[in-house]
Amino acid sequence: MSKEKLLEVKNLKQHFKTGRKSVVKAIDGITFDIYKGETFGLVGESGCGKSTTGRTIIRLYDATDGNVKFNGEDVHGKKSASDLKKFNQKMQMIFQDPYASLNPRMTVMDIIAEGLDVHGLTKSADERKRRVEGLLERVGLNKEHANRYPHEFSGGQRQRIGIARALAVDPEFIIADEPISALDVSIQAQVVNLLKELQKEQGLTYLFIAHDLSMVKYISDRIGVMYFGKLVELADSDELYKNPVHPYTKSLLSAIPLPDPDYERNRQRVAYDPSQHDTSEEPELREISPDHWVLCTTKEFEAYKQEHNDN
Repeated sequence: MSKEKLLEVKNLKQHFKTGRKSVVKAIDGITFDIYKGETFGLVGESGCGKSTTGRTIIRLYDATDGNVKFNGEDVHGKKSASDLKKFNQKMQMIFQDPYASLNPRMTVMDIIAEGLDVHGLTKSADERKRRVEGLLERVGLNKEHANRYPHEFSGGQRQRIGIARALAVDPEFIIADEPISALDVSIQAQVVNLLKELQKEQGLTYLFIAHDLSMVKYISDRIGVMYFGKLVELADSDELYKNPVHPYTKSLLSAIPLPDPDYERNRQRVAYDPSQHDTSEEPELREISPDHWVLCTTKEFEAYKQEHNDN
C-alpha cells in the first residue's frame, strides 16, 4: 500500500432538514484520508451516518459543509458536464441491496454495459459484447448469463453483477456500501474474497462500509469507527482490534461472537454509555499513538493515553 493520498475528507458535514426547525446531523464534521491501493473500512451501527458518508463522497448528496478531494481535485466544487463524466468514471459504487440496485427490465448485458455506453468506451457491438462477457467471467459468472434478467439470479450472483457493472469503466476507487449485508453468510466470504482478488489484480482502492466488524477487519487495512455522525476512532485494522481505546469501539468489539461455546457463555459484553464522557469541552480527534486517533477531550486524552500505554 502506498502513502499517496487518493481521497481526502475534511470536516465533512451532511445535515438533513426534517421539519421547519428540525435538523438531523447525519455526518457532523468527519476527517480522514484514503491512500491509493488500500481498503479503508468504515464501521458503525445502523443510522450512524456511514452510508451517508459514502453517498456524499460520490456526490449522490451535496455536502452541507466541508471538503472532499479526489486525486487533489475538489469533488463538490462546480464542475462542467465533461468533468463530472470523468469523475464518475474514476469513482464507482457497489450498493447494499443487489435486488433493488439492478433494473429488472434490463438484461445483464445492458446493465453492465451501461457505463461503457455512457462513457463511449467501446467502438462496436462486438467489442461491447466481448467486454461484458469478460467482466462476467472476471466476477465468477458465465458469459451465457449476459442475456438473462436479474430475477433469474441468486442474491450473491446479483451482487457479482453489481461488481461487474462498477468495474466496467475501469475505476480507480470503489465505494462498497454494505455490499454483503443482504447476502447469506455462506456467500458473504465469497464476495469479499472476490473484492480482494480484484483489488490485487487492478490496483483498486476501496471504501468498505459495513456494520460487521469481523468482516471489516478481514478486508480492511485501516478502520474508522462512526457513532452518530462522528468518527470516534481511527487506526490500522490490527491495532484497532488489539488496542481499542474509545468505549464505543470496545462495545462493538465485545459483541463479535466467537466459535467457542464456553467462551461465549462466560464472556462479558461492554455496554456503551455516552453520558459517561467528559463534557467540559468539545471533543476532537487526537493521536493516541502513531496513526491511532481517538475522539476525546483533553482530560479523556490523558486517561486514554495512560490506559493505552499500560496495555
